[in-house]
Amino acid sequence: MAEINGAHGELLYGKVLTPDGITEQGVIAVADGLIQYAGEASWLPAAYESWQTVTREPQGLLIPGFVDVHVHGGAGHDFMYSDADALDDITRFHASHGTTSMLATTMTAAKADIDQVLAEVDAYRSREGGMPYARLAGVHLEGPFISVRWPGAQNPEHIVPANIEWLEEWEDKYPGMIRQVTLAPEREAALEAIQWLRKHGITAALGHTDATFEQVITAADAGLNHAVHMFNAMTPLHHRKPGTAGAVLFDPRIRAEVIADGIHVHPAAISLITRLKNNHNLLLITDAMSATGLSDGEYAIGDLPVIVKDGIATLKEHPEALAGSTLTMISGFRYLVQEVGLSLLEASQAASLNPALSLGMQRSIGTLEAGKRGDILQLDQDLNLRCVWIGGRKLEA
Repeated sequence: MAEINGAHGELLYGKVLTPDGITEQGVIAVADGLIQYAGEASWLPAAYESWQTVTREPQGLLIPGFVDVHVHGGAGHDFMYSDADALDDITRFHASHGTTSMLATTMTAAKADIDQVLAEVDAYRSREGGMPYARLAGVHLEGPFISVRWPGAQNPEHIVPANIEWLEEWEDKYPGMIRQVTLAPEREAALEAIQWLRKHGITAALGHTDATFEQVITAADAGLNHAVHMFNAMTPLHHRKPGTAGAVLFDPRIRAEVIADGIHVHPAAISLITRLKNNHNLLLITDAMSATGLSDGEYAIGDLPVIVKDGIATLKEHPEALAGSTLTMISGFRYLVQEVGLSLLEASQAASLNPALSLGMQRSIGTLEAGKRGDILQLDQDLNLRCVWIGGRKLEA
């Protein structure tokens, strides 16, 4: 391979999804883990032409790696109970399905259990040799500051009011680790917590909430800027009582996550979100639990038993309650394109750019542009995943 400034470079040919659309005859040049060029193959700078060609598949579509800000586990492991080996298994599994960055998402649990998750993720992120698979960008705390009226698959025994002392303790011990906190904005001390979160650059998300339309707007005034798994575990939209769902759809300050599996949200409802949010505020998530990638059977989410049948996860003791999902990001991406009708660029924004924006990482990930990390996916014409590169390194099967 040729060298430029000491860097060994590689070339990936195919259709390239850039922020401006699809470049039919495109190429991506990668060196030192970063994209050096992405665009028309005919415009490739002469300095890169002698680099090793890794792929020249005519039908291959190259898109940015996926970013999942709401995922509880996979491959038989839950982030709530994971050591370094389990974190390797989770991140390896999701990387094999196109996720290149993710947030380790907790459940509503005792503080000591949340402490342990933060400690394990911190050690994993800072270990010698780095993170070989999907990068853990930090932690998403889903609870415990939620509503007892809308626990969903969260354990009601651990639900507590918002506690800024806990947040300050965690931030002092693990600066920048917590990237998103889900809470019920109508509960005591929630508005103060929202203000604290936004002051520290942390996404303040509503979820598992009994909030009215007016309470959500008040929370947005305080800095609330995100809604988890849209339409699920929140007060629904009614034409005389818009509720939480109506407020999220109404207020452009609030981003909306969606689980695009055909189970949690009807495709028409996803299309509605897309139109009202102009797609800039729509984020594809998996909400994947430990059974993702495994067969039907009995599992757990956090400390609650779960039954998975036909790929649908529900609480064992409350089978009407969905318990996360078994979705992968590539499956959700295909669903957005093939069932909802989003364009490839719109689906990529929801799966890569918008979550990168929510993490404040849009300068390093989320699109295929020079200077960004070499997190790249190759899809075939049916949007099946063929190859994954993370930091310019091809993920081996």
